[in-house]
This record gives sequence, structure tokens and C-alpha cells, in this order.
Amino acid sequence: MQAFGIDIGGTGIKAAPVDIAAGTLLAERKKIATPRPATPDAVAEVVRELTRAFGWTGITGATFPGVVTNGTVRTAANVDKAWIGTDAAALFGKVTGSDVSVLNDADAAGVAEMTFGAGKGERGTVLMLTFGTGVGSALFSGGSLVPNTELGHVEIRGKDAESRASERGKQEHGWGWKDWAQRVGEYMQQIEALLSPDLIIVGGGISKEADKWLPLLTGIRARIVPAALQNDAGIVGAAMAATAMAETGITTPGVVAAAGPTTSWTTTHQAAGN
Repeated sequence: MQAFGIDIGGTGIKAAPVDIAAGTLLAERKKIATPRPATPDAVAEVVRELTRAFGWTGITGATFPGVVTNGTVRTAANVDKAWIGTDAAALFGKVTGSDVSVLNDADAAGVAEMTFGAGKGERGTVLMLTFGTGVGSALFSGGSLVPNTELGHVEIRGKDAESRASERGKQEHGWGWKDWAQRVGEYMQQIEALLSPDLIIVGGGISKEADKWLPLLTGIRARIVPAALQNDAGIVGAAMAATAMAETGITTPGVVAAAGPTTSWTTTHQAAGN
């Protein structure tokens, strides 16, 4: 089965068709810079452009960098605040002409990694952290997703953790790998104290350079590994979510059974109307 995945980030929006059974992209992904300001209409126009670029008319899923419930955006830390309260699923459906499933970006990446990547077969507590414009998080227990955790907004030293631990923070402050890794390590230590994960998967664009900073992390007991799907995980997870939601009618992915090549979705929060 094939589906189309769109991964919306604070700096870029990328998309590609996905082979759901294999968890791989069927074509080279296309990427367009996130518009400034990143208002709903401006982002929707990019979604339209990407969908048309592939001539796609089938099952479509999209991620969003914030809390999403039943397709509606609840928080917007790294895009325009006009998103809060916007029915993103309806908006994207209007511009693409297809039903579009929408979920948190890190949750989508985590689902892909748990099914096809670094978390495959892991049944303990797994935490995926994505480092980019902000810091996203996806938490799994026994293979089940706890949606919309947004742990990048935990406060450290009086500020959102992502202001210090994100890739954007590294770039804005001109930190080298050692200085940045110290801040990431401090953040991970605090999260580990709260959740005691068995495994931490690090994703986002900077995961491609994991060999430069993972060895510098100290004081963390959990195993730490880079994402296997790297920056394609969000696209794959979005497509997987859309396929599962199309098959089940569920609009809020609350539980993901992430074992084997196909993912079975159920929910711990009954979707309205289902």
C-alpha cells in the first residue's frame, strides 16, 4: 500500500509518497522552506504545492510541530500563533482535495522508528527526541504511543529546554559540539529523572551527525541511539498514520502497536463520532 506523507517543520516542509509495508520513500522527497510568517493559509499553500508536485490524489497524512487533537491544532510554538484552534485536517483537505490526517510531528517520527527503525521490537519505555527548530518528543510504553507529550517545553534554567537544546539554539549561539552536547545532556538528564526510559532515540536533521555529539553526552543511564530513518521518519510516520486512520476511522492515534512491518492503530481516547 502507498500513502503520501507531509512533514511540516518550523524551517522546512517536506513530502514524498511512502511504501507503507516497507517504511521507505517511493520517490526523492521534495522540500520547500516554511513560509514567514507561517500562517495557516501560507502553510496550506505549500501543502497544496507539494501534493501537486507529485500528482498525488490518494491517502495523505501530515505532521504539525505542536499538539494536535482530532485534527485541530492546540499549540504553536515555532509557527504563527494563528494556528491555535485551527482545524488543520479540514484546511489541508480543502487545498488537496483529499482527506488528510494530521498528528504531532515527533509522534509521527516516533511511530516510524518504532515500526521500522531504531525502536523496532523494543517493548520497554522508549523516548524519541527530535532536534531541529525546536525539540520534539514521542513517548512509548510497551509499544503504545502517549501522544502530544511536547517535552521540549520542559523548563530548564528558567527557559524552555528547546531554547538551549535544539539545533536552532546551537546555530543561533554559535555553540560547538561540546558546548551544545552539555546542554543536551542536561536536558536528557532531567527528562530521564521524570520518565526513566530504557531507550532514547535521537532524530531530526542533526541526527545525521550523531557521531559528533552522542559520545559527548554524560550522566545518562538509558541507551541512546540515532534514528535509523533520520529526517525521513516524519514523512513515513505521517503516511502510516493516514493509512491506519483511513482503515479504522480513528482520528486520534492514542496507541500504536509497533511490532512487525505493519502497524495496528487503536486509541485510548475515543475520537468524536467514532
